[in-house]
Amino acid sequence: MTAEDTYKTIVEPSEGIYTEKRSKFIAIALPVRTIDEIKTHLETYQKKYYDARHVCYAYMLGAMRKDFRANDNGEPSGTAGKPILGQINSNELTDILIIVVRYFGGIKLGTSGLIVAYKAAAAEAIAAATIIEKTVDEEVTVMFEYPFMNDIMRIVKEEEPEIISQIYDMDCSMTLRIRSSMMSKLRARLEKVETARIMDKK
Repeated sequence: MTAEDTYKTIVEPSEGIYTEKRSKFIAIALPVRTIDEIKTHLETYQKKYYDARHVCYAYMLGAMRKDFRANDNGEPSGTAGKPILGQINSNELTDILIIVVRYFGGIKLGTSGLIVAYKAAAAEAIAAATIIEKTVDEEVTVMFEYPFMNDIMRIVKEEEPEIISQIYDMDCSMTLRIRSSMMSKLRARLEKVETARIMDKK
């Protein structure tokens, strides 16, 4: 069981190839963060494989894995996008786009054959990928007066958040990033420092 504040994704693009009855399935797995990135990749690969019979895909976005879509691109409904998405799900991946390009070999595969082929091609691309676990992080900005810098820095040293930005003036501010499960402890400690104010991002 993975922790609530971690998710799995792939590091860099990877490729897998599956051949069935002279039909060739080329699967490309890509790390993505936004719908815009996905659109750009789809345009690129549709141009690159302009002569292919079908360019099908599925994607999953976000740590909560709630934003996803499967597209059959003209294949019989549920035979392409769904099996690709199924592989993303069974590997518990997110922030990923898998495109499967099909070159038709002249022999029909039938719906069950297509499902097996798209699933296998997607699985090949995932098998070739480097999968990493990332943490879901949150940011907090704390304002404080200069004399209390040491108190703040001590907490930063002990809790080990990432320092995103810092401004030192009469009134200082620091933006910190830490994994979600550790945020409440960090906030509670920062709030105890004299003059410290937590600025919530609206």
